[in-house]
Formats: sequence, structure tokens, C-alpha cells
Amino acid sequence: MKIVGVGCGPGMLTEEAIRVIGSAILIYGSDRAIEIARSHIPQGCTVRTIDDFKALNKLPQKAVILSTGDPMLAGLGYLKGEVVPGISSLQIAAARLHIPLARIVPVVAHGTGHNKGMNDTVDEVRRRKIVFLLTDPKFNTGELFKKLLALEIPLKVAVCENLGYPAERIEVGAVESPPQVTSGMYSLIIGDF
Repeated sequence: MKIVGVGCGPGMLTEEAIRVIGSAILIYGSDRAIEIARSHIPQGCTVRTIDDFKALNKLPQKAVILSTGDPMLAGLGYLKGEVVPGISSLQIAAARLHIPLARIVPVVAHGTGHNKGMNDTVDEVRRRKIVFLLTDPKFNTGELFKKLLALEIPLKVAVCENLGYPAERIEVGAVESPPQVTSGMYSLIIGDF
């Protein structure tokens, strides 16, 4: 089985990912991942939308599983099999904002991990780290910003929406008056950058 990162948006596939997808006979992925890779999927390849993420370990060895972004950043890299990295939203955000990756700590706060992600973010910011916070639409940014304000540390917040897509938007502001989130597909960068 191969787990292939398709990048965080269109045009973000690596040459290795294109090669693996181009030789696949069975592909699984989310609708978004399939759409990103569609032009590289060969004729006759069976393509299936993932319906049950818990059953992915039971797929045949010949399966190629598409993971949005990079499988090792909150993706499907936990599955057994060869991992082909992709261009992540973290890489894109860091490049757009000219922040060296070595200065950033990634924190995942989506799904059921909202509270842990919020607490981890506050802890890392307290340690003077720059946090890349991968969130979902249900994450309470207002509550996070209140906790960050209580630290009394001068901080910037970048709202990074639709990274890699034509509607990409990155806006930077102070934690006292942070930019508004306007999209369901977003991440935050928080710290002194």
C-alpha cells in the first residue's frame, strides 16, 4: 500500500506523487484529494471515495491512498505502507510569510482535538515558539485569542485560508485585533514573526 500526499491544493503534487498516481490501478481518497490528483489518474484505474477511515488498514497492498497535504502532518501517514510526502499547508504558509520551518511548531486542533490543540498552542507560545495551528471550522478561535491575550506577550496572528487554491488569503494582525476567519479551510500562525 502507498500513502501519497497530493499537496494542500491544485498544482502542489510532487513528481514522485505524480509517478505513483500515474501507475496506480486502485486509488482511494477523499473527494478533495481525488480532485487534486484527477488529471494524473490513469484510464482504467479504479477510484473510490473513502467511506470508512477505520477500514483503511484492510485495503489491498496494491491500493494507493491519497492524503491531502502531506500524510505526516495530520494526514494518513499513520497507515502501514510506503509514504510519499506532499507539499503541506505548513510549508505553503511558512513560504508565503517568510518564516523558516525550523522556527515553527505544528499543533493539530481538528476533529476531537480542539481542547488539546488550544492548550498546546498556549503552552508553545508561552515558550516563545511560533505555532502553526491546523484547525477545523468548529474550532473556537475567539476562546484561543482570549487565552493568548492573557499571556501579555506581543503576538501576531496570521489567518491562512484556502492555501494553494486561487482563493488563497493570508492576513496578519495583532492578537488584540486578529484577522477574521472567513473560510472553513484555514490554519493559523501565531507568535513573534
